[in-house]
Amino acid sequence: MSASPQQIITPEIYLEMERTAEIRHEYYHGTVYQMSGGSGTHAILIAHLAASLVTGLRGKPCSVTVSDMRLQVAPDGLYTYPDAMVFCGEAQYADVNKDTLLNPRVIIEVVSRSTEAYDRGKKFQLYRELESLEQYVLVSQMEPRIEVNTRQPEGKWLLEEYVGLDAKCRIDSLHCMIALAEIYEKVIFSPPVLRTDED
Repeated sequence: MSASPQQIITPEIYLEMERTAEIRHEYYHGTVYQMSGGSGTHAILIAHLAASLVTGLRGKPCSVTVSDMRLQVAPDGLYTYPDAMVFCGEAQYADVNKDTLLNPRVIIEVVSRSTEAYDRGKKFQLYRELESLEQYVLVSQMEPRIEVNTRQPEGKWLLEEYVGLDAKCRIDSLHCMIALAEIYEKVIFSPPVLRTDED
């Protein structure tokens, strides 16, 4: 989310503008934020995730969308573009344009160093408002790591981590597995940023 918001507008105006815009924007409580472009690694990971999910869900009543599908978290709250979503059964849309989903069962975000705090913090807080959401998945660009947050019956969320190329990630709400070796195939990790203290 860009740090330079535009003027306060209504959700209706945002959607009208967004449907003709060349650059995607998030909307949050009257403010529009330009979304930054993703890296090559980001694009590869989304493609691999989508391919793995489509294969794993073949024959099941679930569909996979990627980052062109907009999500409405609340009518006057957040509108955003998750990296991937899965809905099961009939899709529910905000209006007749059928370009703004309301009922994802699983949301997946590919995490970078610049988006990690937002994806783990405020965005996850807002996503938890979605009654349909059963699992929130974070996929690291920095190392082979997938974190799965699962809603529990009492409303709490359980975190499970899958680390390393030998690991296989369980998406229980979809009854499928994701092999990290497939997701991270051909991904070259950047070395970690080391901080040095100057005297």
